Amino acid sequence: MQLESLKVFCDVARCRSFSHAAQLNHLTQSAASQTVRQIEEHLGVQLVDRSTRPLQLTALGQRYYDGCLVLLEGYRELETSLRGAGAGLETSIEVAAIYSVGLGDMGKYVECFARERPGARVHVDYAHPDKVYEKVLDGTADFGLVSFPRPSRKWEVIPWREEPMVLACSPSHRLSSWQAVRPADLDGEKFVAYDRNLTIRRRIDRFLRAQGVAVDVACEFDNIENIKKAVEETAGVALLPEPTLRREVRSGTLAAVPLAGAGLVRPLGIIHRRNPRLSVGARRFIDLLRRPADANGAAH
Repeated sequence: MQLESLKVFCDVARCRSFSHAAQLNHLTQSAASQTVRQIEEHLGVQLVDRSTRPLQLTALGQRYYDGCLVLLEGYRELETSLRGAGAGLETSIEVAAIYSVGLGDMGKYVECFARERPGARVHVDYAHPDKVYEKVLDGTADFGLVSFPRPSRKWEVIPWREEPMVLACSPSHRLSSWQAVRPADLDGEKFVAYDRNLTIRRRIDRFLRAQGVAVDVACEFDNIENIKKAVEETAGVALLPEPTLRREVRSGTLAAVPLAGAGLVRPLGIIHRRNPRLSVGARRFIDLLRRPADANGAAH
């Protein structure tokens, strides 16, 4: 059985889709389907349950998938050791991330990884936190990037970074020129909040209550970009992770003021399924993400 065929099967198994796997391997959907069918005929067993959407592996299919991953990763490692360039079968890594991890930052990581591993392909899919967990669990993402990662027996959590929370406000706001603000200075302020179903909203509410601060919630959103737009339109102030405001601070559309002695941070984590194990490429991309970064978020 050719390695290219095994890779097509593994992409079908990981993506739960013939069409997506076909795109990754520059094939037609029918060609990808036929490749998997030929493997099944060769083995004399059914590997993929085609009656479900998304596709599901049979028990034997899962066993075959786990074994094929070991073979393909071993071959990639062998080529890397011989050629020193990681060429050959293309390394394809699917990442699911919450919207606010920073489009610019992730772009720099992807570019750096491509320089280090020619032929590698990294695709980042930005989604709601619940969708990130879903993609990791159903195998359509190798790993996910989330804030306040939830512990579970179904996945492992790798600490990534902690982002200090700062006050976001319009440059015309009375607090915008302050060197730092105390939590007490926010008492009574019109406030743009996260959606109450999000973990970060609950953490901020708990923090404000502990400080004896009551804010006037004017509106709620489930993502940072909408919160920033509302603050720009002077709907109020907000507490946001400092890295998510750098673009607006540079352009002068928002101000970011540190919180004096507050210690309020947003932890980011990397989640991945416990089984099957991460591919070599995915582990190396995670290693890149966890390298020390400069002030602009670029890994070095």
